[in-house]
Amino acid sequence: MNSISKNRELHGKRLIGYASANFGISLVNIFTGTFVFQFYVYTINLSSILVSAGLTINFVLIAVFSIISGVIADNKKPGKRGKRKYFLIIGLPIWLLANIFLWLPPWYCPPSNSFFLPTALYFWSMISIKAIFGTIIFTTYLSMLPEQSQTSENRKKVASIRVIFSIIASVLALLMPLAVQSLLEDPINAKWWTNSGGTVIVLMPIIGISFALFGSITIIFTYFSVDESFHNHYEMKNEKKKIKNAFKAIFYPLTDRNYNKLLLVQFFVRTAGKILGILIIPLITYVLLFRNNDFYIYIIVSITGKLTWYFFWRYFFKNKTLITKYALCLWCAGIGSIFIIIFIIPLTNFLLTVILFFLTEGTILGALYAFPLFSIPLGANLVHNTAKNIDSESSDRALSSLSGAYYGALNFISSMGQTCGSLIVGAILIGPNEKNPIIIVILYSSIGTFYLISIIFLKKISPYKEPIDVDIDISLTIG
Repeated sequence: MNSISKNRELHGKRLIGYASANFGISLVNIFTGTFVFQFYVYTINLSSILVSAGLTINFVLIAVFSIISGVIADNKKPGKRGKRKYFLIIGLPIWLLANIFLWLPPWYCPPSNSFFLPTALYFWSMISIKAIFGTIIFTTYLSMLPEQSQTSENRKKVASIRVIFSIIASVLALLMPLAVQSLLEDPINAKWWTNSGGTVIVLMPIIGISFALFGSITIIFTYFSVDESFHNHYEMKNEKKKIKNAFKAIFYPLTDRNYNKLLLVQFFVRTAGKILGILIIPLITYVLLFRNNDFYIYIIVSITGKLTWYFFWRYFFKNKTLITKYALCLWCAGIGSIFIIIFIIPLTNFLLTVILFFLTEGTILGALYAFPLFSIPLGANLVHNTAKNIDSESSDRALSSLSGAYYGALNFISSMGQTCGSLIVGAILIGPNEKNPIIIVILYSSIGTFYLISIIFLKKISPYKEPIDVDIDISLTIG
């Protein structure tokens, strides 16, 4: 059995190539996560309960297929071109088609029936197909990192590039739809049978399809950029893999006393993020009463807040640990979210409204998009440390057998958090509450609680103090 002594790192074209998929996937996911609820509830006229049910199905499928696809990728025997990268391409065509047809429902809900079943079934089908094949791609992508980047400094560099790409993707994903919103005669009443709704029906699918095509191109670029030839430098056992043992690997990350705390942090962060993503358009439309060009204010707040806080977190507190900086970032997001409650008071001065929105939402978004600066290298370090502890002779072999399961578990918990956030919003924003400014503000500010809870679990992680005690039989995952 051979071991590779030199740690691998991502630089130059390979770094950009690896990070590009994050750009494309983020563009599609942010756009869908923010506007699919808005599109189907406020334009297609589908009940928020049925849309939330579809989103719940989506996240449950993501959760299930995250752990399954992760373990399958771990157990795949390396080929001439590598091991994990094949899974980037396998799910791509169907994922692309699902993202296209999601925005082209053949049936709209009648004005008097928001529980129109054909529309609901179509939405559930498209969002489910997107979830399954998107999960195969994204879990594979995430699980590559510990193998591709094996030093702490390089992981921070990778995280920085991914954060920049995520910020750019978020701006583009919100800019185009908000531009559509600014064109509407009456953004409060944009059902499909109105003039405003007709505009949304025409333009929103064009944006969704364009983003899906671009996302697919970035995934293909990553496929050709990633080098997995190192898998040929160690030996995998050739015994026939048992399905029962493969599924046991799913639960390994949950037995890791450090990693399961990171999973809890991810759960609460994702719950809060999903609530924010769904509510941001209702907040600026029904609470702040933005109209026409006012919607571009959010874009300015978004760009300024994300970039300002990115450089702040990137270049300050350099002598602090990842956990400490992550905790400070979560504190900012939590406090900023709680202060959104100030908008429960009707403000007649529009300039004051914009200033307060800039301070609160800018802080939230800046912190939210800085999270990966700490969570990405922290997660990769935990996985890499675990691999070293369970197979000191060849951490490459251990990483190959565990990375998919660990990142599958991370994606699973992330999906459960988003499911929770979607259910909360769907259960509350029903009927008249869809446009109730007080309900929207209270619900939006409540996400601060989730961020503050996540800090409790983050502080309990101690990745560098002692070896990680994980009861894992590596032969179950590689043989």
